[in-house]
Amino acid sequence: MTTKTTGVIFLLMAMTIALPAIAADTGKPTVAIIGTGDMGDSLGPRLAGLGYPIIYGTRDPQSEKVMQLLAQTGRGAKATTAAEAAGVAEIVLLAVPWPAMETVAQNLGDLKGKVVIDISMPSDQADDGYYKPMLETSSAEMIQSWNPGARVVKAFATQGSFIIDDPDSVGGPATIPIASDDRAAKELVARMAAEIGLDPVDAGPLRMSREIEALQRLYMVPLLQRRAAAWEPYFRRSYYWECIWDDTMSNPVADADDLASIPETQGPARPCPGP
Repeated sequence: MTTKTTGVIFLLMAMTIALPAIAADTGKPTVAIIGTGDMGDSLGPRLAGLGYPIIYGTRDPQSEKVMQLLAQTGRGAKATTAAEAAGVAEIVLLAVPWPAMETVAQNLGDLKGKVVIDISMPSDQADDGYYKPMLETSSAEMIQSWNPGARVVKAFATQGSFIIDDPDSVGGPATIPIASDDRAAKELVARMAAEIGLDPVDAGPLRMSREIEALQRLYMVPLLQRRAAAWEPYFRRSYYWECIWDDTMSNPVADADDLASIPETQGPARPCPGP
């Protein structure tokens, strides 16, 4: 091993130890990426490139894989245990699969006031090979019940990691539905998604995470069928319904007068069609 190589290894090992107070000249909040698997190792570098300080939380912060991820992420990224990473971050992104999520999400310490993003897919294959839910409610709702002071958001759950790496890889935008009971947290995550190059939409309160997780299972269908092509969700804006909608058709939602402000990525509303 050369002196240069040894020096690089010791530098990367140091990055897994010292966790300074949160401070960044970008003014953006620190993000703890809990999990360094397929999604964690895509979201970390992408968010770092946008100016978010990144701390990885992982079982083995000094593993060769984590060292390589730190080098890829750059910008002073660090790695430590999951609980320590969550403790110093303002945003905690849970990139952990089920059933491991159940243990991880209950052992992160005090998450009061922190934005906690759940991207997990609590599903497994049924006897016919198609996915079925593992929970009666949703992963996000379970995480909220374990961490009542957290501001839980379901997001980044209906894209493959390659979409995070390069949103243009599918020839157009991919839509990211976002659900939360916390308006400000939803708006923050929507801005992050738009910065990455995704198309954020407001999916409603946290209980709508169940529908997002159902969309995850639908997303997997062509892959399970071994088809030659899959699909990416893209919610094309409709500018017709509001032209014919009659309020007597339904009751308004509880937060109709206080909706989250979501970045508009598909342009302004179009005028109603003529007679």
